[in-house]
Amino acid sequence: MHAGRPNPAQWLWYAYGGGLPRSLSDWVLDDTTRSSWVLRHLTRALVQLAPVIVLCLLVPPVPLEFRVTAAGGGLVIGLMFSLAYMTETTEHRAVKAGWPPGTTAARRAERAERERIEKRARYRSGGAGSYD
Repeated sequence: MHAGRPNPAQWLWYAYGGGLPRSLSDWVLDDTTRSSWVLRHLTRALVQLAPVIVLCLLVPPVPLEFRVTAAGGGLVIGLMFSLAYMTETTEHRAVKAGWPPGTTAARRAERAERERIEKRARYRSGGAGSYD
């Protein structure tokens, strides 16, 4: 990642599904493929759900326990939906940033293979985690 990071306003736009300038396409690919990509995706989902949850807690004229239950249920359902489509969503973000379809899956597979090889090499060399 050489082009920098989006500013807070750009990140919010991106979190809500907006596109970023082409100068940030490397950042988008890194965001959708680094080892923490699932947590980053869930953070974006929480940002998307936050206004709805706040409205659910503040607006309805019912007792607080009903509003909290509704907000919690909405949060759980929203996160489940987000998790169900997480690979497709991140792939779409990368394609929107100018990367060819399949790039995120290929990058993640390369990283997983590299980590598997490194782990095997550490095991064979008696390195970290060895109990010999």
